[in-house]
Amino acid sequence: MSFWGALTGRSKPKQANLDALFGIPSAALTLQSALGFVPTGDGAVCYRAAAGAGFADAQQDLVALLAQGEGAPKVSTQSDDYGFTWLLVDNEPLDPQAPDLTSLCTDLHAVNTTLEQDGFGPGLLCSLVPFTDSASRTVALVYLYKQGTFYPFAPTGANSRDNLLEIQIRDTLKNELPLEADLSRWMALWSAPGL
Repeated sequence: MSFWGALTGRSKPKQANLDALFGIPSAALTLQSALGFVPTGDGAVCYRAAAGAGFADAQQDLVALLAQGEGAPKVSTQSDDYGFTWLLVDNEPLDPQAPDLTSLCTDLHAVNTTLEQDGFGPGLLCSLVPFTDSASRTVALVYLYKQGTFYPFAPTGANSRDNLLEIQIRDTLKNELPLEADLSRWMALWSAPGL
């Protein structure tokens, strides 16, 4: 922080490090070996859609870009009850036990980077990658765009979550990913698709 920033109480917001998304495949191996959670092969990026044709065109171009080519994922968008848009990337894994997380992370990175470069970065909220275990529990690794950190979210019902499991996952992945230390930023994503 600069002297003037300290004097006026202003600080620069932390910049997102989107390359951190590429840490998810190794974190997935740790989650699977330590806790039995396997990735579903799906992922999503959440953002507040901007008004206007420019944003609509950018979003449409993103969907078309990700969905083209042989073996491309199914890509769609949907809005939630809070006014956020979710861009969903649904990979059909060749091997259900080992979905291609590297391709998924590349797709999520491309969505975030493209929106950021097109000037829509302030509307980005988070990206998430869901996992499941043999007991049908679901957990997502959530990347907070504005913080540049991850946190686990483990919903157990309409408005409940497994805080103990979230802490256990945080402790398991502490050496794998940049984790959000401030628990008040661990948002409950009740309307997140696929959870």
